Amino acid sequence: MADKDYYQVLGVTKGASDAEIKKAYRKLALEYHPDRNKDKQAHEKFKEINKAYEVLSDPQKKQAYDQFGHAAFEQGAGPFGQGFGGAQSGRYGPFTYTYTTSGNMGGFDFGGFSDPFEIFEQFFGGANPFGRAQRRPVYSIEIDFMEAVKGVTKRISIEGKNQTVKIPAGVDNGSRVRFGNYDVLIEVLPHSKFRREGYDIVTDEEITFPQAALGTEINVETIEGNVKLRIPAGTQPNTVIRLSKKGVSHVRGSGRGDHYVRIKVTVPKNLSGKQKDLLREFGDTPLKKGWF
Repeated sequence: MADKDYYQVLGVTKGASDAEIKKAYRKLALEYHPDRNKDKQAHEKFKEINKAYEVLSDPQKKQAYDQFGHAAFEQGAGPFGQGFGGAQSGRYGPFTYTYTTSGNMGGFDFGGFSDPFEIFEQFFGGANPFGRAQRRPVYSIEIDFMEAVKGVTKRISIEGKNQTVKIPAGVDNGSRVRFGNYDVLIEVLPHSKFRREGYDIVTDEEITFPQAALGTEINVETIEGNVKLRIPAGTQPNTVIRLSKKGVSHVRGSGRGDHYVRIKVTVPKNLSGKQKDLLREFGDTPLKKGWF
């Protein structure tokens, strides 16, 4: 069977930026990792994702792929035709793997991980299949969204002993906290209103058509409490307004993310006769162009 298009595998366009490619890879790698996804097709999908990212994240390999397609990596086809270097194979959990390198890795970027199998440790507590260093035992803990944002102290049981672990403010789903001789893997429950993108918070706020047309002021709930937000006259549906420094505090160092408000304009379903007449009158009135 012919290899699938690598851009389609990652769900990005051919003109996608390095950051977009990396983001798509990390999302799919988490979704199809066999330790989390028990579907029988997850194993093959996970290998397919890593293979696509290995090429598209390397500028030279990506350039060759864009020009020649999969033929650029076939046996004898130019500098990549002999393979990417030394290969190691083995088995990790329910699936086998082949890991190829070119000596010093050639500057290859594995989606923000030091190697493609560090994702096992960062998100699932698994061991690196190459065993380059002794790994610490990993325990999972589930916390609420706001506990992750604000930080929290939790009582946990490790090897039959109750202990207290401090979770710093700003951790996210998949973060790890070192605790003595152990690592604690953080699983964050979703919030009913707030959606997190890194250290940024995203929420949707609904306003009426008259409010969008005439402008208004609304109360917006943030992780730090309510703030007033001015909606300019003529605001269009799906406009995004940034509330600077109203997001999540950085785990390490100073600074914090922003809060992004996406404006949703509601259209009423039931109108009175007078309201309908006013809208018809509005619709029949041509809009002015320019200032006069």
